[in-house]
Amino acid sequence: MRIHHTIQAAIGPVLLLAAAAGAAGTATAAGTDFQYIGQDDKAHALPARAGCHAAEGGGSRGVVNQTRLRAALYREPGCKGEPAAYVLPGTSAPVTVYFASVRLSG
Repeated sequence: MRIHHTIQAAIGPVLLLAAAAGAAGTATAAGTDFQYIGQDDKAHALPARAGCHAAEGGGSRGVVNQTRLRAALYREPGCKGEPAAYVLPGTSAPVTVYFASVRLSG
């Protein structure tokens, strides 16, 4: 059972990238935003601009940060409290914590 969760967490960012690449005609070009898979099992994207952003759908899986900004993931809405995790610019990562908001900063 543990292997299943590890595999699921590891392939989350890959699946997210594949979904973004297959979404032709969207307003946001792939590779220019912050993307994550929510608890609703849908891919979500945030604009690549500094500030606090609500994580609609509640993030809890793969994250892809194709911005030039560092992402701090917060369990609380409004980027309150201590960050639960960080994702560096231009990287992807499996995320094991629930997050309700994301602060992008330079």
